[in-house]
Amino acid sequence: MKKLKQILSNKNTVTFIGAILIVLVLYFFYNWKVNQATSPIRVPYAVQTIAPRTKITKDMIGYVDITQSSMKGNVLTNENTQILGMYTNVNSSIPSGSLFYAEQVVKEEELPDSFLLEMEDGQVAYNFSVNVTSTYGNSMYPGNYVDVYFKGIGDDGRLMIGKLVENVKILAVKDSGGRPVFETTSEERTPSQIIFGVTREIHLLLRTAEYIKNAEIILVPTNASLKVDGDEENIIAVTSETIKEYINSQAALLEDIVATDTEEDVDTNTDTNGDNTNTDQKTE
Repeated sequence: MKKLKQILSNKNTVTFIGAILIVLVLYFFYNWKVNQATSPIRVPYAVQTIAPRTKITKDMIGYVDITQSSMKGNVLTNENTQILGMYTNVNSSIPSGSLFYAEQVVKEEELPDSFLLEMEDGQVAYNFSVNVTSTYGNSMYPGNYVDVYFKGIGDDGRLMIGKLVENVKILAVKDSGGRPVFETTSEERTPSQIIFGVTREIHLLLRTAEYIKNAEIILVPTNASLKVDGDEENIIAVTSETIKEYINSQAALLEDIVATDTEEDVDTNTDTNGDNTNTDQKTE
């Protein structure tokens, strides 16, 4: 112990030992960094081109061994926690053979208008203007179901009202600025439009109904769902063929008006050409 104390009391000796320790630390740290940079690691890459707004699945991912020194940017290295089940960003297309980067991949709820991904195959988005009153005091939420009623005046002048479409799932409720109404609780937002997905046939039917004079479309909340083969399945269906036929008949009338106007234009042009021809003949 005395000898050790004597050695440590010598400043030159302590300085020498400290210098050796620093050199050893630097040496081992340098070698660790070199090995880390040059040792290959296994990272995921895209085996096909992945378009924007696409859910990333297992069959889109492959693996390649590369060194850390060759990785530039914020490369994602964990398939399960960082990539699988995520979506490519709206402005990001991942080329085949490319690594995955953090700015290219987002969660589904982080996508702008991610509600569009909830539509079934063959459906299109339909937006319907609403206010606080028509949404029953702002009580219609995404995921709720509504029945669509039609109110209008029939050909006989009598009031026509009834359920037109049932079991429509609300995909989004937005304010006049296009912001989700229920996105935050710190700010009160007024509903301006409700968006849901319907078949192209029903979409055309509803759009046509909007343009019928003195007609009105009414949304009524419902918790009902139809069942098929014992399994609960939400099916959008037209429930009144009478109202459907009436709406379509009004669309046919509009087509007749357009056709009549076109014929009148043709007749007018023909008369004008005829007059010009007679004038030429008289001039001769």
